[in-house]
Amino acid sequence: MKLNDLAPGFGAKKAPKRLGRGIGSKLGKTSGRGHKGQHARSGGYHKVGFEGGQMPLQRRLPKHGFVSHKGMKTTDVRLDALNALPADVVDMAVLKAAGLVGGKYNFVKVMASGSITKAVTLVGIKATAAARAAIEAAGGQVKEA
Repeated sequence: MKLNDLAPGFGAKKAPKRLGRGIGSKLGKTSGRGHKGQHARSGGYHKVGFEGGQMPLQRRLPKHGFVSHKGMKTTDVRLDALNALPADVVDMAVLKAAGLVGGKYNFVKVMASGSITKAVTLVGIKATAAARAAIEAAGGQVKEA
């Protein structure tokens, strides 16, 4: 194979429209732009969603919903996972070091899923009411401050 033998595959290149080449081409005279109006002129355009001055759909409809940015940085941990931790005092640094919480998360909540047999102290971590009761029943405590 030589460089002068290289060519694009069949159908890979499409010839451009040849505008203004007579009525036989179907793209003569107005070149497919119709008669007069904004789209017939050079530089004529309207922004996306423009409805000719009528109030656009995206402005007629009410605003809806809310996405909490704090929610995007919050995750949960199961009670079972706390049993496997080597430390008795658990905070965010311990959970991240153990790999239970990813780097992008800043907030954690302990869920009452599974059981806990070890007495742990949660510092700066929230817990559901059932998880808090299970931790306190195992001899631990929850300090959210």
